[in-house]
Amino acid sequence: MKKFSIGYRTLKTAFGAAIAIAIAQYFQLASYASAGILTILCVQPTKKKSLHAAYTRFVASIIGMLYAFLSFELFSYHPLTLAGMLIIFIPTIVSLKVADGFVSSAVIIMHIYAAKSFSLALVYNEFALMAIGYGTGIAINMYMPDIQKELNYYRVKIEELYSKIFLEIANYLREGDTLWDGQEIIEAIKALNNAKSLAFKDVENHFMRRKNDYYLYFDMREQQLEIIDRVLPKITALPVIVQEGIIVADFLQDLGKHVHSGNTASHFREKLEQVKRDFAQLPLPKNHEQFLAQAALYQFIEEMDRYLEIKQSFKGLKVKKERPQ
Repeated sequence: MKKFSIGYRTLKTAFGAAIAIAIAQYFQLASYASAGILTILCVQPTKKKSLHAAYTRFVASIIGMLYAFLSFELFSYHPLTLAGMLIIFIPTIVSLKVADGFVSSAVIIMHIYAAKSFSLALVYNEFALMAIGYGTGIAINMYMPDIQKELNYYRVKIEELYSKIFLEIANYLREGDTLWDGQEIIEAIKALNNAKSLAFKDVENHFMRRKNDYYLYFDMREQQLEIIDRVLPKITALPVIVQEGIIVADFLQDLGKHVHSGNTASHFREKLEQVKRDFAQLPLPKNHEQFLAQAALYQFIEEMDRYLEIKQSFKGLKVKKERPQ
């Protein structure tokens, strides 16, 4: 059974509906409870989605009022007339890309149908309901909790996972055997997906912002993880332990201790160049197994250079407080 919880969106929906109904009731509008329904339909996960929801519902409602007027006044207030009108109305709002407003517009249409008469008073009443309902929904959805703490949590978690991965690979290159099951790779993928989704939500909550530094950071980390995932099977299946593996292990040990949001990639690319120079000074492989091991390690350091290049192209992420290194 899922844990019972009351989130901020639930609270906004409940209070928003109550406020809208209270306002509509204060102005003695007919069907005042419908203002609460319109508000509920406008409370969305982000500010931009809330504005878009209000827009689609308002446009669909206006079209619905027009279709209702033409259908009911030209023909009759009959269930078959309503059915025929909906058959034409639904494709219309779909073609205009405001189909999300169907339920809201249906509420307005049913008010007109129930009134059995189209008048200026009815039009005023419906416009007032829409203004109160949609307006309250937008207003109450302007409050969004700060998610910087959650974003920073994912940043730290991902960095710790990457650090663990590098340290485990270094251990394997030294010992030739390890009990590591690669669980950190799976956890990193899941954390990155959640983090990017959260960062995108932050973008959607700012009208003048088209990008989020955290989103760019997590996207960069995702590209790096693709490289790690690609080379990991080769580097963890070396037939023998070779001197090159010890050199790479020392490099990874150092890198694993310095995974953070700052940009120190150029420093480690210089160290990687030193690793290549150290490789060049080592003797040639004596047998086929050593050849395969050295070839895999050469390929690995080239991929690690690409890993660091991706980080170097990132301008860095400013955070209030870095985790201890």
